[in-house]
Amino acid sequence: MYGGFWDNLRNAFKQSNNSLYKLLAINILVFFVMVVFRVFFTFSGAGGLYQSLRAYMMMPADLSAYIVQPWSIITYMFFHEGIFHILFNMLFLYWFGLLVNEYLGSRKLANLYILGGLVGAILYVVMYNISPYFADVLDQSRMLGASAGVYAIVVGAATLAPNTTFQLILLGPVKIKYIAIFYVIIAFVNSAGSNAGGELAHLGGAAMGFMYIRQLQKGKDWGIGIQVIGIFFEKLFEKKPSVKVSYRKKKTFTSSQSYTSTENPKPTPSSKGAEPTQEEIDKILDKIAEKGYEALSKDEKRKLFEFSKK
Repeated sequence: MYGGFWDNLRNAFKQSNNSLYKLLAINILVFFVMVVFRVFFTFSGAGGLYQSLRAYMMMPADLSAYIVQPWSIITYMFFHEGIFHILFNMLFLYWFGLLVNEYLGSRKLANLYILGGLVGAILYVVMYNISPYFADVLDQSRMLGASAGVYAIVVGAATLAPNTTFQLILLGPVKIKYIAIFYVIIAFVNSAGSNAGGELAHLGGAAMGFMYIRQLQKGKDWGIGIQVIGIFFEKLFEKKPSVKVSYRKKKTFTSSQSYTSTENPKPTPSSKGAEPTQEEIDKILDKIAEKGYEALSKDEKRKLFEFSKK
């Protein structure tokens, strides 16, 4: 987006329109901070304090527990404990996130991740509270991880550009729609297993990924509310540039009639093209879905880029 991977990750919060690297950075930072806390509290004999902190970061299935920690519907989707759990989630977030970012822009990528996490948590809580299968474990069950948001991005990318191919080791080029279908099937098959809650959240995130892109193609952005909140916090923490004001003496010209020139310079025509309409964007998205991003003309890519900055 701006430079190399590590440069983008290191400068994630210094750049605007950089949601992919912000999401990666938050997940990685939370992981390492919690690892430090776990080691420190365990060796200092305060392991119970870490367990309490951990519980407050995770999404509880029991509504009575959730009421006293409402923030957990957000914090759970940035919290991992196992190294392979965060590794695979971040790899998929990066690979498929690059695709979504290129087509729809940074803000809509963030919308998709957050909405996927929210819907995944809601489906998890609903199923645990209405299904007899979970009755015995309801009050002890808690969930963590970015998987619901990542599933939303994977399925969203596959809905947006199903025929885009990824080069997979041993398998060669595979269309991303088949990768998404495979992972949704795996989540469904395992939804009655030992990680039932996590798999239900995956399915919720996947459903949101599909619906979000479909609604976007119809001109409806379900993530506007999240986008507004994100812009508010960006502006809140944005470093304000120092403004220097210089005063210049007005020049007075004398001729047969004395006057002071106050005329502004004539504006130059804008080099930018007309702002793309929703109908044009819909046609471009349809073309991407049918033929891939490379089939777009330079003008179509420009229009898509302008739209992604909204």
